[in-house]
Amino acid sequence: MAGIGPITQDWEPVVIRKKAPNSAAKRDEKTVNAARRSGADIESVRKYNAGTNKAASSGTSLNTKRLDDDTENLAHERVPTELKKAIMQARTDKKLTQSQLAQIINEKPQVIQEYESGKAIPNQQILSKLERALGAKLRGKK
Repeated sequence: MAGIGPITQDWEPVVIRKKAPNSAAKRDEKTVNAARRSGADIESVRKYNAGTNKAASSGTSLNTKRLDDDTENLAHERVPTELKKAIMQARTDKKLTQSQLAQIINEKPQVIQEYESGKAIPNQQILSKLERALGAKLRGKK
């Protein structure tokens, strides 16, 4: 260790600074007053409906009127009564339970329950599986 000179540091100093002021900080009262004193140009614009809630509480808008006038029925199509009865009749003729039929067509037993109770939305793929498994025509009854 005898030939080593004085210890020197060859790192450069790192200076950490605050971020530049954002737009909200540039608009605060203190900054605006400082700019006025220095003679800088200041532009002040009052925004339309600023600080009020007039847009939300104004009269009925066009969209609201259109929604009120809309009488379209938006419910999903359900399984018709004839189809429910046809599925139940064909299943009981084959002496199958709902869960056995579901297993044959690779669906959950809940699917068969929904079709027989009329709560299901008709699906052509499931109906074709049921037709093949039960050997009965179901889709003509739709």
